[in-house]
Formats: sequence, C-alpha cells, structure tokens
Amino acid sequence: MRFSITDAVKHLIIINVVMFVGKLTLGDGHLFDELFTMYFPTNDLFKPWQVITHMFMHGSPAHLLFNMFALWMFGTPVEERLGTAKFLFIYFSAGFGALLFQLGYYYFDYYSAMQTLGNLNMSTSLLHEIMNINAIDGDMIRGEILQEKMIPLLNDANFSTSISAAQFSALFDLNVLNLSAMVGASGCIMGIMAAFGMMNPNAKLMMIFLPIPVKAKYFIPGLIILDIISAFTGQSFFSPSNTAYMAHVGGAVLGFIVMWYWKKSDKDKYRWN
Repeated sequence: MRFSITDAVKHLIIINVVMFVGKLTLGDGHLFDELFTMYFPTNDLFKPWQVITHMFMHGSPAHLLFNMFALWMFGTPVEERLGTAKFLFIYFSAGFGALLFQLGYYYFDYYSAMQTLGNLNMSTSLLHEIMNINAIDGDMIRGEILQEKMIPLLNDANFSTSISAAQFSALFDLNVLNLSAMVGASGCIMGIMAAFGMMNPNAKLMMIFLPIPVKAKYFIPGLIILDIISAFTGQSFFSPSNTAYMAHVGGAVLGFIVMWYWKKSDKDKYRWN
C-alpha cells in the first residue's frame, strides 16, 4: 500500500511534533506547558492565545503518537476530497467546538460549586487565591493540602466565618477545576473523523485494541456515545481517565455540522459532493 500524506496534514503533524519537542526541552519542561496549555479562565496561568495553542500541545509521547496517526489516517483522505482550505476550516472549527463543549461542562460544575458557597460571603479576591492554591501531591490534588494552605489566607483576610464540610467540598471542587488543563488535537481530529464518516459511511474501521471491522457510520457514533458515557460516569473505556471526553464530543459535533451544511446547501460553492 502506497504511503501518502497531504500538505496541510503534513504541516500540522510537523507543528505538533515541534511543540512537543519544545515542551520537553525548554524551560525545564514547564515553559511550554505554562504558556500554551489551555487553563481554566480563572487560573492565573490562563492566556487568551491558549484557546488555539492547546490544540498543538500533547501530554505524552503516546498521546502525540496516537493523535498524529489518526490525523494522518483520516485527515489525508478528507483533505484530498475537500481541499486544503475546507479541511483546515473543519479542523479548527472542530477544535473550537471541542473547547466550548469542555469548558461548558466545566462551567456547569463551577456554577454548582459557587451556589454552594453563596452564603459564605467570601470576597472575590480571597476566593481567587484559594482557587489558585497548588494542592497537588504527585498526580493527585489533596484536600488536606488545600486546607493547610487555606488557613494563612483566611487569617490574612480576617475571615472568621465557619466553613462547613459542604462548602469546603465546593472549594476543593473549584480548586480542581481551576487546575484543570486541556491539551491535544483530539477534538480537531474527532471533527475530521466525523467528516470522514459522512463521506465514507461504509468504510470499515477498527480499533487497535479491538480488531473487529465496523462501518464508519456505526464506529464513529459509537465512539462519541462512549465519550458521553465516560464524561458523566467517570468510566473510561479506551482512553486515559484524565481525557477531556466532552472535547471529543464537541469536536465531532462541529465536524458533523459543518459537513452537513456543506452537503445540504443549495449553493454549489459550499457542496463537497
């Protein structure tokens, strides 16, 4: 089988690899993460450009490898069919859709926690400081560390109101949300996969860990359903537990919407078939 790769796919892969090398080699491995990872907007490390740059960041070699393989496998036929401009439009539209879905999911938890804190009368600045406490121990965020680091902040602010267990739990949830970060091209690639599936509904696809051929029109919706289940239950099927599942869903939805519009539009310039 002849190996082929289209121009936009090739350049996207190069950019992703260069960003990963930079992440590993510059600033003791922290510089690129602090600058280009997408942080929750309340985090002190959040910068506006992260809404784009996080799409080119990856957490591990395996994360990069699987995403770039999927980008090549699905992106090449989509770009060949649609052309570079439309391919890139879907790619970045899906990336922004992924971000919106994941942030919307996070903000639902954010506002739920804020409602619990409604009667605490804590100043915005004090709450911001607590949310930005680094309570990480290894790979875990620990409540006892948060509590220990909160006490000096509360004392400095002369905050004497008693904090209930439910309110501390809400503060902990806000701290976790604030430290959450998004990286990866997965949302973009899910949009490309949705486009591929609409153009090739009967193409046979297989997962590496489940080598059973399934038609694209069943395979891709199946992946999306599993991501939705994982997002709301915490049960991970084929992805790491820290996967931004709703980002996958958002990317696929935006990819589907764009392709559906192009297919159904009466204007020939928007059609892809």
